[in-house]
Amino acid sequence: MAAADLVALLPIILVGATAVVVMLAAAFYRWHALATALSVLGLAAAVVASFFAGAQNPRQVTPLLIVDRYAAFYTALVCLASLAVALLAHDYLKRRTARPEEFYVLLLLATVGSLVLVASSHFASFFLGLEVLSVALYALITYERSSPLGIEAGLKYLVLAATSAAFLLFGMGLIYAESGTMSFAQLAPAAFVNSLSPVLLPAGLALMVVGIGFKLALVPFHLWTPDVYQGAPAPAAAFIATASKGAMFVVLLRLFRQLNLQQPHALLLVFAVIAVASMFTGNLLALLQSNVKRMLAYSSIAHLGYLLVAFLAGGPLADAAVAYYLVAYFITMLGAFGVVGALSGTLPILVAGGHKNGTVPLCTPDSNRDADAMSDYQGMAWRRPWLAAVMTA
Repeated sequence: MAAADLVALLPIILVGATAVVVMLAAAFYRWHALATALSVLGLAAAVVASFFAGAQNPRQVTPLLIVDRYAAFYTALVCLASLAVALLAHDYLKRRTARPEEFYVLLLLATVGSLVLVASSHFASFFLGLEVLSVALYALITYERSSPLGIEAGLKYLVLAATSAAFLLFGMGLIYAESGTMSFAQLAPAAFVNSLSPVLLPAGLALMVVGIGFKLALVPFHLWTPDVYQGAPAPAAAFIATASKGAMFVVLLRLFRQLNLQQPHALLLVFAVIAVASMFTGNLLALLQSNVKRMLAYSSIAHLGYLLVAFLAGGPLADAAVAYYLVAYFITMLGAFGVVGALSGTLPILVAGGHKNGTVPLCTPDSNRDADAMSDYQGMAWRRPWLAAVMTA
């Protein structure tokens, strides 16, 4: 492999190597702070490396990956989001589990899968990156093995991910059978014009839209998504809402802009209907929630609808519009889940009975409960003014 190819892939290599180093360090010496520090350093180095990768001309590294400024920007964004999740997870895990080091290994592996998705230019790398991401997320969601909600959330995510993978693979197979290519760049509108079958390509693309819809939790493919957010640890839910969905949306952009969706096309109408349904459903159902993590899940569904609008209506500026919105979305979701994680395990429990004067005593904080009830945030401006300010912003 040429030196320029190594530079282009340096962010992925660094994050993968960091996962191995953290795993070996945990095998020989259990130290939570060391695992956090190594993860943060590795992710920070990957962010710096992404600038060197993006400084080169667009480089096709094998038929599977392309590294250009577009990929470099989202590589840095995903690594920064993962770095923030690692920092948020430190205090959260310190209060809840005796063996937190493996969480960072899984987080880094999920980040590797996300980075492969960001640079994918081929169906093979698309599916491999998606599976690396998904398998790591299964374990991240169920990391709290003593939590029944966490086990339930992991099983539901497993079903959703398996369904998504089935639709995606079937769609890829139909597209390959008709077009003879698995490369995004060669999948152009001309393929439809020269198609021998008027069914295979549209059916393949429809199946891929369904598979991507499951991964992005777009309406009507959003079933169980709020359950997954509710049962997952707050840092894992933050990663799913930001880096995982952001990487998947980047693949959607890279794949479907080859089809020039700004021109009249059946897929334009399909995405428009999904966007409208996601915005309305996400916002309306969020109003009915009494659980903060479920509310944030529906908020995420609505935001993905907004992103689809920018993707469809942006024209030549679609990439810039989506990038701007994703940055703002990442910051707000990480901030909201960060507040949930910071409060989790610190809230005292009120017990019935009380003292003779009618007051109710406060018990030791429940370290096994996330701060996901609306009542947990009542009076937070007086108890934790800085966290209240972050949540309000």
